[in-house]
Amino acid sequence: MIDFTEEQIERYSRHIILPEVGAEGQSKLLNAKVFMIGAGGLGSPVAYYLAAAGVGTIGIADADVVDRSNLQRQIIHNNDRVGMHKVESARETMQALNPDVKVRTYTEFVTADNIREIIRDYDLVIDGCDNFPTRFLVNDACFFEKKTLVSGAMFRFDGQVATFKPHEHKEGPCYRCLYPEPPPAGLVPSCSEAGILGALAGAVGTIQAIEVLKEILGIGDSLSGKLMTFDALRMEWRKLKLRKDPGCALCGPNPTIKELVTYEQACEIQAARH
Repeated sequence: MIDFTEEQIERYSRHIILPEVGAEGQSKLLNAKVFMIGAGGLGSPVAYYLAAAGVGTIGIADADVVDRSNLQRQIIHNNDRVGMHKVESARETMQALNPDVKVRTYTEFVTADNIREIIRDYDLVIDGCDNFPTRFLVNDACFFEKKTLVSGAMFRFDGQVATFKPHEHKEGPCYRCLYPEPPPAGLVPSCSEAGILGALAGAVGTIQAIEVLKEILGIGDSLSGKLMTFDALRMEWRKLKLRKDPGCALCGPNPTIKELVTYEQACEIQAARH
């Protein structure tokens, strides 16, 4: 267990007095290492809350720079940082909030060539990307490296969160059990084409952050094997049960995917990323 400084005892006091967390749980958070894909709409609240909670090492990968159109939902950035790399902007905000946190920045997009080596050094992976090809790449890499994946997505007024850890639970599904393959090119419009309610990112990203903290602490009920959906217009949350696909090409008993698959970035958002 970490010996807390007086400043840390004050900073994390509301965690420490929770019986489910306590000093031991806060030590777990300070020792944890999590990796995030994306420093945009979902990455903003996730990164901010994990930094506030004292998650000790947070890696963030994103090759984009801050654009003014991002600021409607990407609250970790600000107007003075337009043109700055998003990961550097996020790092400044997070370390200004909590100097305990070590932020590792990756000014690059994850690819089949780099993702497995990157995530190998982390305990858990958070997917806040904005395109299907990357979601599949991240899922596959987490499966091969036996890393828990907390996945989030949003579109217009709808969002969803799920946790995938088939390496821990024999009957646990992976992302491909839910979506076997990316949709055809052009089927799903981007945020810049369809729009998105800015505050939706806060709701979905905050649920992701809660899931990550629970996974690190080992408390509560995991979203593994479940899909949490949110309809902001109707203000409805729903939790759906996900079943492992016995024919899944990745995590099924007779897999056909045995190495990372790179799909064309047909769904990539060009102008305004998540």
